[in-house]
Amino acid sequence: MSESSIQTFNHLKIHTQYSICEGAVKIDDLKDFSKINKIKSLALCDTANLCGALEFAEKISKAGTQPIIGTQINFKFGDSIGLVPLFALNETGYKKIIELSSFSFLKNDDLSEPHLQFDELLNNSEGVAIFSGTVLGLFGQLFDKGKFSEIHDLYNKLKSVFGDRFYLEIQRHNDLNETEFEKFNLNKSLELEIPIIATNEIFYLNKEMHEAHDALICISNKTYVNDKNRLKFSDQHYCKNNSEMSELFKDLPEALQNNYNFPLRCNFRPLFSNPILPNISSEKGGDADVILKKDSLEGLKIKFDKVFGIKDKELDKNNNYLDYKNRLNHELSIIIEMKYSSYFLIVSDYIKWAKNNDIPVGPGRGSGAGSLVAWCLSITDVDPIKFNLIFERFLNPDRISMPDFDIDFCEEKRDQVFEYLTNKYKDSVAHIITFGKLKARMVIRDVGRVLGLPYGFVDSISKMIPFDPSRPQSLSECIAGEPRLQKLVNEDPRVKKLTDLSLKLEGLNRNVATHAAGVVIADKKLTEVVPLYKDASADLLLPSTQFDMYSAENAGLIKFDFLGLKTLTVINNTQKLIRKTNKDFNIENINFEDQKVFDLLSTGKTVGLFQIESAGMREALVQMKPNHIEDIIALVALYRPGPMSNIPIYNDCKHGRRKPDYLHPLLEDILKPTYGVIIYQEQVMQIAQKLSGFTAGQADLLRRAMGKKKRAELEKQKQGFIAGALKNSIPKDVAAGIFLKIEPFAEYGFNKSHAAAYAIISYQTAYLKTYYPKEFIAASMTMDISNQNKLSEFYEELKRLNVEIVRPDINECYADFRTIENKFYYALGGIKAVGYEAISNIVEERNKNGKFKSINDFLSRVNPKDINKLQLEGLVKAGGFDNLNTNRQALFDSIPNFILKTKNIFDNKLANQIDLFSEDEENKDDIVNDIEDWKFEERLSKEFEAVGFFISDHPLNQFTEIFNDYKIIDYSKFQSNDEIKEANIAATLLKVQERKTAKGNSYAVLKLTDLSSVFEIFIFSDILELNREILKEGDSLIFTLIKNISNDENRFRRINVQKIASLKDLFNSPINEVSFDVKSKDELNEIANLLKKDGKTIVNFNLRENDRIIKFKLKNTRNLDRKSLNLLRKREISSTIT
Repeated sequence: MSESSIQTFNHLKIHTQYSICEGAVKIDDLKDFSKINKIKSLALCDTANLCGALEFAEKISKAGTQPIIGTQINFKFGDSIGLVPLFALNETGYKKIIELSSFSFLKNDDLSEPHLQFDELLNNSEGVAIFSGTVLGLFGQLFDKGKFSEIHDLYNKLKSVFGDRFYLEIQRHNDLNETEFEKFNLNKSLELEIPIIATNEIFYLNKEMHEAHDALICISNKTYVNDKNRLKFSDQHYCKNNSEMSELFKDLPEALQNNYNFPLRCNFRPLFSNPILPNISSEKGGDADVILKKDSLEGLKIKFDKVFGIKDKELDKNNNYLDYKNRLNHELSIIIEMKYSSYFLIVSDYIKWAKNNDIPVGPGRGSGAGSLVAWCLSITDVDPIKFNLIFERFLNPDRISMPDFDIDFCEEKRDQVFEYLTNKYKDSVAHIITFGKLKARMVIRDVGRVLGLPYGFVDSISKMIPFDPSRPQSLSECIAGEPRLQKLVNEDPRVKKLTDLSLKLEGLNRNVATHAAGVVIADKKLTEVVPLYKDASADLLLPSTQFDMYSAENAGLIKFDFLGLKTLTVINNTQKLIRKTNKDFNIENINFEDQKVFDLLSTGKTVGLFQIESAGMREALVQMKPNHIEDIIALVALYRPGPMSNIPIYNDCKHGRRKPDYLHPLLEDILKPTYGVIIYQEQVMQIAQKLSGFTAGQADLLRRAMGKKKRAELEKQKQGFIAGALKNSIPKDVAAGIFLKIEPFAEYGFNKSHAAAYAIISYQTAYLKTYYPKEFIAASMTMDISNQNKLSEFYEELKRLNVEIVRPDINECYADFRTIENKFYYALGGIKAVGYEAISNIVEERNKNGKFKSINDFLSRVNPKDINKLQLEGLVKAGGFDNLNTNRQALFDSIPNFILKTKNIFDNKLANQIDLFSEDEENKDDIVNDIEDWKFEERLSKEFEAVGFFISDHPLNQFTEIFNDYKIIDYSKFQSNDEIKEANIAATLLKVQERKTAKGNSYAVLKLTDLSSVFEIFIFSDILELNREILKEGDSLIFTLIKNISNDENRFRRINVQKIASLKDLFNSPINEVSFDVKSKDELNEIANLLKKDGKTIVNFNLRENDRIIKFKLKNTRNLDRKSLNLLRKREISSTIT
């Protein structure tokens, strides 16, 4: 018998990772499994979605396996909602199950899980096969409820509609109630003449995965592994081989035969599609190409009028205009040839709408800023000719790829743009789905919870796993790089089990979310192209595709990016604040060559400035001393690993300390703006054009080849580069040398179009901070109102600027940050646990009826729904009631009384009852407990909890008495004074972030505050391991720092931590030895009076008498504490602790 005639069992119920928290089969693993085991066909049957359909079809077919597309959809019959499996037999059937899957989300109410009414299944069933489903499906649930006659009627209806495409499913996993359900279905098959089919519900590939999958089911259902009443599956849900399945169903040859034959009925799989653009020609009344030409030319004329001040009638004689027009025609010819006219018009349409409706839009980002057509259509605000940007970097006919405009919108108003798209494109527009995965930390937390391990125990383990989104690590990498975790795995069987299960589940999909910035627009109803999803709990105007970004694009959908950039919101809100005093201010009209702005940038005081506020950026700005927008563009491009090493060269050449290297006289014009340093990808392209006569398209291919580092393609490009240079009379060895020099730059060269657009925003924020610092910081802090780390930086900046700050005060401050008449009011909404809406209502009551006179007055006037325990605790800890009652602990402990009282007052008002004593009591605070206030340290600790930093005082102030003993100086002094190579600094720890280097070594970034500034320092693994126990946020520490300074002109500093100690421990530790400098016998007597008791302190004396010093030591050690020592120092008796 030939191999092709051997009948094999087909697994038709595969649950991939897209069956969220149910399927544990990764499609890539399934592809490899299929190839190794020479599997003939497989059917996807994910629960409640078709998210994996295109990916499954593409990858499984590449393994030589026939992919069959199916899904399980929830249908409602009576009071039961359950799953019914559906399979696409052909393209018509595929479109039908897409429609049904989509409608199960789109037509659903907000309360139930996604489902459709059962009758929807009976309409238009062409091309669809239907199975009766599992014991847990719709018919299984009806069977469990004893609704046998209803099942009989439904089976009859399905048979009449679907005919022989309806199968009764027989499964043998040994799951609960499965045998009884099988008997029922076998009887119905005989009675109603419905075919039976054997299937196996597959949740994982290998049997060894059962225990991990069991934990996954618990994660999904929020239960525990040891819960006896939870949902449990048997260990038979793996991908069994042909002989296992044939043996299992040998008594039902018909069920096996129907399984063998089912793939023969299926003749369709979804394929990748070329991009399908909506055609907007009919809407605008003409051809899209014609409209694009007309709109672009009109836009160019408007730009020349607005930017250059040249009117329409003067344009034909203006050489500059003719140059721009030639460039415009060149771009238009490429866009039209590549059939992307509609794309440009769609983007231009919604950007113009946004700008016309007062929605801030970014100047551009990415290579799209290199397009003159985009500038003329108002898609970008960057003039590509002014900044020497190349269109082919964006769109190249020699490199076929979709244009991709990433557009930044004001975060607060982006939803208005989505609303516009919904009204305009109706059923043809949607967001894109995303999937949250069980990553290293998350999987440990989830598995630890379902295993019933204590929360604190699991939390401590998860915190050993570094959280660094820029360099994510797998769980196995985290374990290999963390000795503490390895020790626990080896010594504690609970941790061994936790990590073993977690490693098996890591990488599976954990939840579904929406890529809010990504939108697809189709040329027809989306449900005809892709399945849709809608999260009833999310407040989104648009549905989402069930396909992720890659599958959506492969299905032919065009993605448009609507990115929310909070800096645009900050700029817009700052502008509103400025217009209260300067009505004519417009950020679009500022001078981009303002020297005061560059002076600010050169000081490095860039807190809050877009892209240039990190510590490294500040130091780079100080060294660079920018005086032109091109410097900011260069810095945005250079400040990355790799090119960062060129910053000193750029600075040296800029300031005349070094002569620029232009590589060749022909290249001086290209490299002069960047002082001989190749910074941008555009420069690499220009060099190829100038030296070797490359077209812009060819130069773009060279850039890509250099960036991709594919040797064969690079060698081919090199030969073309040298050949072109020879034609230009440049010797072969010179051309080869130049190619070798530009190759490493091309590898990490930056897109100048992107850098220029973002440098414009950086400059705008710098301008606002230069001329309107209070308004800018108020808008910035309100934007970051829940980010207490950022708020602390801005607070320090306000102090540096000598701005008078009104601390949190229920009678003075507002919900947001405000600046009024040179005072800066701290936001009550910036206090942890204080809800913005609730505190806004309280402020509104104060504005309407006057300031609160007492705690009682406050409680009698606020609505109980606007105050709760956490909110009041936050306000008290932050000092919000200090002006009504300074005893914070008394207020804190009285909060339960406050809540009860305000509820009683509110209930009385509702019942129209009058409190006869209310007027007499409104100024009394007898409701407040009579207890002692918190001590200094605890008061500040509570304040830190509420505000995230210290606002009324600084914890270091309680330790200043010992600063001289340990020669403590401010960090800013140590950092700025190159003469100081080693010093002790005292600082309070605000935040600690542990990370891993590329080699896997641990290090931590400490955010600290001393009495003069907030700063960050790095500590590496040895110091981190030694001091991890004392690195607690809110505690004060002493650091011994060593400074290394490079020998080059830029003098970059590297600061290392040598030692860390607790200031509190030092302050409270006994004094081992002290030396007193005594000038008289009276001073000696004073000391003697305090040192009467024996103790552990060695006491030395230096007695000055008649120009001589008598040194002696007390025979017995004495009892001397810090309090006594400080008392003597206040009497000007000098002492030194040794």
